[in-house]
Amino acid sequence: MTWKVYLSGEIHSDWRQQLLDGASANNLPIAFTSAVTDHEASDAAGDLLGAEQDAFWRDHKSSKVNAIRTRTHLQDCDIAIIRFGDKFKQWNAAFDAGFCAAKGKPYITLHDEGIIHALKEVDAAAMAWAKTPAQVVEILKYVTLA
Repeated sequence: MTWKVYLSGEIHSDWRQQLLDGASANNLPIAFTSAVTDHEASDAAGDLLGAEQDAFWRDHKSSKVNAIRTRTHLQDCDIAIIRFGDKFKQWNAAFDAGFCAAKGKPYITLHDEGIIHALKEVDAAAMAWAKTPAQVVEILKYVTLA
């Protein structure tokens, strides 16, 4: 079986690449998917439907276009990894976690100890909370090869 793992959340660090490298180094049977991680491209997704002068409507259209990809991959994945960074609030990641919880889709949260309190409900519904990408790789190694 090839596991489908969706990577959600923070886009300002290399955590995704660390997971891909770790999975590859351990020959894990995983196919990774993700939201669009190019910030400018993601913000401009709605521009495909015509330019908007009002930032609200631009964001609104872009979020809907982006949701086509996000919802499809979340519904199709076997497990989601949801990363919360400390630099920005990742409301989209919290939404993805809620989606997973509502659908009974297993997910692992990945974040530092400094935001435990803010994410207590998100972590409570997760199957695991990891502090590092290396810990996530170890969990993936256990569940895919055990």
